[in-house]
Amino acid sequence: MMVREFERLGRTAPGLDMNTPNLNPESGPLSSLLREARPVPGLPPRFQEQVWRRIEHQTDGTAAPTWIDWLAALVLKPRFAVATVCTLMLAGGLLGSINGTAHARHDAQERYVAAVAMTMAP
Repeated sequence: MMVREFERLGRTAPGLDMNTPNLNPESGPLSSLLREARPVPGLPPRFQEQVWRRIEHQTDGTAAPTWIDWLAALVLKPRFAVATVCTLMLAGGLLGSINGTAHARHDAQERYVAAVAMTMAP
């Protein structure tokens, strides 16, 4: 009904343009002509056989895992991750305590020398 009213007014209904291009690229003589102009090259002789031969003879390309790879794989497992974090925190605390004790001893020695040196001065 709306189309008739548009025609009566001398206009075309929206979406009913006469010059609508064909948006399907696979239809028409131009598409077939383009396909013929661009032929697909064939595979070389014994291609599939050569591919399978290369797959069979191809090495893995990875070296044997080293002890570092083994340790990293072990540490990154979820059940060992918490134990690893706790162990590293304990080791850090222990090393920090040892280092702090050495610094405290050195500072105490410096204070003692400074105190003795002041009493020895004339």
